[in-house]
Amino acid sequence: MQFRQQALAKLQSPEELDLPVRFARPQGWLALSVSVVVMAAASVWAVTGSVASTVSAQAILTHGQGSYILQSPVAGQVTAVLTEQGERLPANSPVLKVRTSQGDSIVRTVAAGRISALAATIGQIIQTGTNVAAVEKVAHTSDPLYATVYVPAENASSIPADAPVDLTVSSVSTQEYGVLRGHVKSVDRAAQSAQSIAAFLGDSQLGGQFTKKGRPVAVLVRLDPSRKTKSGYKWSSADGPPFRLDSMTLASGSIRLADQRPVDWLLP
Repeated sequence: MQFRQQALAKLQSPEELDLPVRFARPQGWLALSVSVVVMAAASVWAVTGSVASTVSAQAILTHGQGSYILQSPVAGQVTAVLTEQGERLPANSPVLKVRTSQGDSIVRTVAAGRISALAATIGQIIQTGTNVAAVEKVAHTSDPLYATVYVPAENASSIPADAPVDLTVSSVSTQEYGVLRGHVKSVDRAAQSAQSIAAFLGDSQLGGQFTKKGRPVAVLVRLDPSRKTKSGYKWSSADGPPFRLDSMTLASGSIRLADQRPVDWLLP
């Protein structure tokens, strides 16, 4: 009852009607102003900004033309291995000598390249069509390396031309030398089977490895050249590793996808 009488008394006092009324404290105005500025900035970014995303996948360093499997055209016993793993040979070079029922026969390379694997040994009995070697197609030591990144097929359409790529190379310490830099050269829109990958790389095990999670798309990456590094390519560190890179080295690649507008997911 006492509070009611006090309230009525205030309403009946006309001398206080001209006093200013404080609607908010200065701290409240400051918080409101900051909120308005933040909301305005977020609205502008939602319309004009973009979100960068990446896709990561397994990769391998090769020379751009790939490899092929050398098969024996004859059946017989291997009596001599005429080359060594890692050796570069011109086309039609001798690889094996095979003793057949008609006499000795020579198994030769089909195209110029580097012997990346030898599957035949002296004394081995082979049949016509037996895989005896894997040959990487490279004619000159100066031929550049490329990286092939096998990305999930659903990401292929989001990869822009010349997109930047960071490659973590299995034989290089990332903490010490960083990542290898490159840019997308081309995207093969057709999904790759284990057989097609094995044919390109000359290795059936890699074909199975790169297709464990489904048929991927092959993205060819051009490595950024550099005259300042021992490897001849650009790294996130200043010098990169103190050695040259070998083909058929495994890696993992992180490709920057096309920028996406945040408004696409902010608005229904």
